[in-house]
Amino acid sequence: MKKYLLLLAVVLFCGQAKAQSAENIQKIEDYLNNIKSMEATFVQMASNGATAEGRLFIEKPNKIRMEYAEPTNVLIVGDGDFIVYNDLDLDQVTHIDYDDIPASLILSNKVKIDGKKLKVIDFYQDSGSTSITLDYAEKGDIGPITLVFANNPMELKQWKIVDPQSVEVTVSLYDAKKDIEIDEDVFKFKNQKNSSRNFRKKN
Repeated sequence: MKKYLLLLAVVLFCGQAKAQSAENIQKIEDYLNNIKSMEATFVQMASNGATAEGRLFIEKPNKIRMEYAEPTNVLIVGDGDFIVYNDLDLDQVTHIDYDDIPASLILSNKVKIDGKKLKVIDFYQDSGSTSITLDYAEKGDIGPITLVFANNPMELKQWKIVDPQSVEVTVSLYDAKKDIEIDEDVFKFKNQKNSSRNFRKKN
């Protein structure tokens, strides 16, 4: 009888945990899908010791701008059709397809974590934060992405990816503003080699 009650308790607990996990995943979907635009300061850290910071601008669908502060002379601009990676030191411009970057899901109008195109490979939650690692079913060379959210209220605070050189890159967001109006020119690429940087580091 005791063994039966213990087994029943385990089954009920597992069922409750699964339901709670599904509820949390739905909250993450809703949060990501309800973001229309965002502006934030970001700090980027890599497992090889490299660090950088700058300003991030997002407007859905698929528009992004990452202005890196000196001494990192890099500008990333996505206008909805493709992403431009501009190395200002080398005066080099590289075009990147959205399908080749794991963080593109943040820019999507419709995020669906249903185990088909996106599947959960790790999930953790405590009283202060929620972390979810997602993998792409048709990923090719794209690795998984980990999203970290603050709880109550839910807010995207960080994402982590592993680049093709096996370097883990963590991007942390600060002072984020959601659903604000952003000038369309922000998402238009202009070679900035001979122009002033738009980013101004906060004191």
